[in-house]
Amino acid sequence: MRTIGQHRDEIAALVAPVLSGRRHSGLEARDIDDLATGAGAGRGHRVLAGAVVAPVPLPPFDNSQMDGFAVRAVDAGRALRVVEPIPAGVVPPPLDPDSAAPIMTGARIPHGADAVFPVEATPPGAFPAALTLAEVTVPDDLVTGTYVRATGTDLARGGELAPAGAAVTPALLGTLAAAGVTTVDVVRRLRVLVVSTGSELRGAGDATIGDANGIALRAAFAEVGVDARSIRVPDDESAFLAGLEDAVGDWADLVLTTGGISAGAYEVVRQALEPRGLEVTPVAMQPGGPQASGRVSIAGRSVPVVSFPGNPVSALVSFEVFLRPVLAADAGLADDRIVQELPAAEAATSPPGKHQVRRGRVEDGHVHFVGGPSSHLLAHYAAATHLVHVPVGTAVVEPGDPLTVWSLR
Repeated sequence: MRTIGQHRDEIAALVAPVLSGRRHSGLEARDIDDLATGAGAGRGHRVLAGAVVAPVPLPPFDNSQMDGFAVRAVDAGRALRVVEPIPAGVVPPPLDPDSAAPIMTGARIPHGADAVFPVEATPPGAFPAALTLAEVTVPDDLVTGTYVRATGTDLARGGELAPAGAAVTPALLGTLAAAGVTTVDVVRRLRVLVVSTGSELRGAGDATIGDANGIALRAAFAEVGVDARSIRVPDDESAFLAGLEDAVGDWADLVLTTGGISAGAYEVVRQALEPRGLEVTPVAMQPGGPQASGRVSIAGRSVPVVSFPGNPVSALVSFEVFLRPVLAADAGLADDRIVQELPAAEAATSPPGKHQVRRGRVEDGHVHFVGGPSSHLLAHYAAATHLVHVPVGTAVVEPGDPLTVWSLR
């Protein structure tokens, strides 16, 4: 059997070329509004496919940092007549000599002015009362550039707004909007086909079982910024291959299968894909011992395939242990699973030759197990907030023993 670490490294190496290749060839032009609020939103960073440069300087013109009066600094200490006010969003006329223009925050500095003094320096102390003044006295200490946001002080025209590979964050989207950039090239999301095997998923009447893996794993992929589709296929080799070939087409970057890799008589994934390059490699883990991976010939091309056991808890635990770390890192979410070492609240047993992954909750600083170790207890998994790791070589966990836990929420 492989160790967890060995298999995790194998999966990371299998997926890495797909992730890096996507950054060079998987490009999409996306509207920044869509990236902010539409199909581009959600967990997991979108990543710029190329550098973006500023088509205009930021700020694009000299503007006022506060509500006040636009003047010439050489007029410091003088009384000046008040002219028409300058609201934001207009191009003001040049400032006449010996005059001061009331100006609002963000409004364009008129030609001829080079400083602003705040409205609080006038007797009324605020607008709109200060608009009734016939003249104002410029503070004695006013110097050129006071309270002026100069053109290009954030970024010059042609300067790099963001490099290739930058995460598309709210701040970056705001910067793009401020610079007038409406569309950017982003690296498209990874596309994964989830294949749930088992004739019981298409059974009749009471023989039918709902496809928990298909929907649960699609949701898990969405959490790390991956687009996923799912199909259900029966335990029939020819039907399995036909469904797989049709669904993979030229769409899927990666295939994840569940079920069909154990030692039974109808292990369809093993029977169909081992001859095509899938390697079945059991791992010393409970649940999730049966594992397989490899590059497989599908739809006329070599496609990376990862195969998990069919029991829902085994599949979800396998995703958390083997796939999620590399996909979360690629999506910019590497630190979103908090890892702690906490004492056990109660006793438990574990097969000493395997790394057991239990489900639990953390209360009062202690780890409480939720349900048993069996791989079919999906409702208990849904009630858990943490995965609890019992290492290889441990047969009994006693109350107070330290255990490593991973947060699930």
